[in-house]
Amino acid sequence: MQLVVGRIGRAHGIKGEVTIEVRTDEPELRLGPGAVLATDPASTGPLTIESGRVHSGRLLLRFEGVRDRTQAEALRNTLLIAEVDPEELPEDPEEFYDHQLMDLDVVTADGTEVGRITEISHLPSQDLFIVERPDGSEVMIPFVEEIVTEIDLEEQKAVITPPPGLIDDRAEIVSSRDADADADADADDDARDEPA
Repeated sequence: MQLVVGRIGRAHGIKGEVTIEVRTDEPELRLGPGAVLATDPASTGPLTIESGRVHSGRLLLRFEGVRDRTQAEALRNTLLIAEVDPEELPEDPEEFYDHQLMDLDVVTADGTEVGRITEISHLPSQDLFIVERPDGSEVMIPFVEEIVTEIDLEEQKAVITPPPGLIDDRAEIVSSRDADADADADADDDARDEPA
């Protein structure tokens, strides 16, 4: 099974290094020296990692055969793809590979069906589940502990406790000021309805 483990960013320096947008929780395993990675587009690969280092919080890689800034810049936006055994699980039981999460049923804590995970979007701040609802519409659910409370691979489901407005069209806003304003508006309506 193939997993996207990174995306090549801009060239760094003049000796062929590139910045990497890491898309794996195991970069030391997937993006270490000697790793051979397929690419998308396929025409730029496969690429073999020659060396890597962290600079100012970013991973920098150098690939075999890439010796200057021009060659490095030509790789920009290329996806790096690792071959992974489908039975392999992450070391941390709280982590999951994308292929494990795809097609899981999404339900609320009370069992209400929300939909099915059709895509996982990896953003810099967090990951998002793209969930197709029964009516064909889509909803985005942040893959954070406060919202996704359980992943049950045996039952093939993800349990969520969404805040108001996340999966429905309206957020519930309750304050005593709103209630007072509604009561005043009702009183005004009643006064207008009475005959003079």
